[in-house]
Amino acid sequence: MKKEKNHIYKAIIIGAGVSGVTTAIRLGELGISNLVIEKKESVVNGPPFCHLHAGGNLYPYISVEQCLVLLRQSIDMAKMFPESIDQRPTFISIPRSEDYAPSDLINRLQLIVNEYQKLSHADATNEILGEPHQYFKLYHKEDLDDFKQKDSVLSPESLDDWMIEVSKIVDYDKLKFPVLLVQEYGWNLFRLAAEAHLAIDKLENCDLLLNTEALHITNCIDEHVEYNWKVKTNGGVYYAEYLINAAGYKTGEIDNEVNLRKDRLVEFKAAYVSKWEHLPNIPELIFQGKRGTSNGMAQLTPYADGYYQIHGMTEDITLFQDGLVQNTPFDAQPRLNDSLKDKINSGWDYPQVVARTERAINHVARFVPSFKHATTGSKPLYGAQQIPGNDKTLRVGEVRFPKKYYAVSEIIKASSALDVADKIVQNLKDLNLIRQKIETEHQFETLDSIKEEDIHKTATLLAEQRGYPGEMGKLYRFSIKHKMKG
Repeated sequence: MKKEKNHIYKAIIIGAGVSGVTTAIRLGELGISNLVIEKKESVVNGPPFCHLHAGGNLYPYISVEQCLVLLRQSIDMAKMFPESIDQRPTFISIPRSEDYAPSDLINRLQLIVNEYQKLSHADATNEILGEPHQYFKLYHKEDLDDFKQKDSVLSPESLDDWMIEVSKIVDYDKLKFPVLLVQEYGWNLFRLAAEAHLAIDKLENCDLLLNTEALHITNCIDEHVEYNWKVKTNGGVYYAEYLINAAGYKTGEIDNEVNLRKDRLVEFKAAYVSKWEHLPNIPELIFQGKRGTSNGMAQLTPYADGYYQIHGMTEDITLFQDGLVQNTPFDAQPRLNDSLKDKINSGWDYPQVVARTERAINHVARFVPSFKHATTGSKPLYGAQQIPGNDKTLRVGEVRFPKKYYAVSEIIKASSALDVADKIVQNLKDLNLIRQKIETEHQFETLDSIKEEDIHKTATLLAEQRGYPGEMGKLYRFSIKHKMKG
């Protein structure tokens, strides 16, 4: 640790998930001392994410307002962690079996493009998804018929290049037209974890305790001492003026500690890792479907060296029976059943890994017939996700300040993390815990100074330490940092 053990931190952050580390770096770059307490052995070790939701196009059922917020938040997070963003588009389609029409997406897309144009005009550094008029492109059946006659492009550059391989591997007779490509990129969680860990290690004002559990939290606001919070852990006692609850799906446990109740849901989900020897690059593939049904959305996300992550939004693939739970009036923490808790705490039985991965492979192979030859690549990526309130379709998280000197991060998507950190900085100013004139514009000099080779080495090691192929710590294509420099 960089500070003495009895040091009074400006903030203690419980949890080193995406929200916790983003807030720690944001504060650290502003010279605000903070301590991050994490129960696990490494940072960003929660539920998996793989997609930059820069427009919410995977969610046909959410509001335009949520889509526009996700766009702005995704751009901000991508600028903060550029080496974790994999620059490749996403193919989005609606199978003939589904009720909604492509026009439902297309009408909304134009509003998203308009917002992206405004963001780009306001700040040229926001134009990380390409030029606004190239944010998405529609394709009709005749286009795919033509592309199918062309040679594969091993290293696609234009959207049309990407679509050539799609036309060769996708059974598009099962799809409604038009289909589309959109500039929603990949997001590598191992690389974000690596960037965050290396930055926190370098920041003088950030301390990080791993393998450390917050056992008891005492509110000392009325005790007339120099600190407002005392946090007892399995490794000692720590003090702070401000407490940030970034405990992810266990946010309710910390709320219980400070005698607060708030309605929230927790959902357990899993994504499956497969190996498929397919040489030409493909975009991420999305086949929309009604969540929780046998035709739930199929999502195929490419990683480096032949690894692919699969979501199948059915109860026997990504979702689980009794996987969505709500808290009670007497307990702020929703409680998963023992079977799902065992998966989180102890891992999976291998036969179940294979069975669910094979179901996931078959789910995708309905639309990508050659994918039936894919095999199990590793154990799944899995975890529990919090959803504040009672609306299970909510995809934009927030931060709340239910008690003085206390913040609760309730992000749902990783893209909301910097927004939460910004609001915490403002709350610190409102409480006069930091100078009113402190420069609060985004400054990430420490993150920017980290070398790509160090990120690559750390991300590969993190993947292997967690039981995944080291290749999953690599980018499928290349990061947006090169685009930002250009």
